[in-house]
Amino acid sequence: MPTIFEKDGYKFFFYSNEHLPIHVHVRYGGGEAVFDVDETIELRESQNLKMNELRKAQKLAEENRNLIREKWYEYIG
Repeated sequence: MPTIFEKDGYKFFFYSNEHLPIHVHVRYGGGEAVFDVDETIELRESQNLKMNELRKAQKLAEENRNLIREKWYEYIG
């Protein structure tokens, strides 16, 4: 499970057997979310995260969109 980055308790990562579309998993506390990463960052699904936690996760994903895409191609191909 390659970790892309961690910030403020949020862990952004991929699983080793990922698939398209490009997306990123985010863990925070006991919850997890998945965001599709294209020209925009869109929430695909979430479990056990509050709205303010999802907003923060999305903001962090948007700020690191290029890094996420770079790491996707590095790890997934």
